[in-house]
Amino acid sequence: NYRNGDPIPQVTDPSVWTILTIGAWCWYNNDSATYSGYGKLYNWYAIKDARGLAPPGWHIPTNAEWTTLSTCLGGDAVSGGKMKETGLTHWNSPNTGATNSSGFGSFGTGYRFYNGPFIVQGQYGSYWSITDADSQNGWIYYTSYNNSTFTSGTNLKTAGMNVRCVRD
Repeated sequence: NYRNGDPIPQVTDPSVWTILTIGAWCWYNNDSATYSGYGKLYNWYAIKDARGLAPPGWHIPTNAEWTTLSTCLGGDAVSGGKMKETGLTHWNSPNTGATNSSGFGSFGTGYRFYNGPFIVQGQYGSYWSITDADSQNGWIYYTSYNNSTFTSGTNLKTAGMNVRCVRD
């Protein structure tokens, strides 16, 4: 639900997901039994909705806040490893540099591609920024199974990514 109590639609049909311009969520592979521990995947429209996705007292991080986190952890070249859960429960091998010394606990959640399929589970933990890049793309930040970096980029707003909230 949004902060005001309105429901966020769960969308499983890839042909519907790909054309959405309103907020939606899903489980990875539309499978709550297997993937509920990985967290829900939201499209960008859900995080930007004026009704608020984050609970009261929290918000979706901006690019500046993601950058601050990375800088405090030693910079983009090493902060990804400090944010990743150790071991191979939620990551593919080799899970390079994972220490989770920050306590962030990033999983290899994968994401929902903009046109509906689910991809790269075990390889990337991808998180939305509230900052939009342009009318079609939002900023994302991600950790990877095969390096220690924390990387930023953009993805279409119809993609499904995880969300982390920051206390106000």
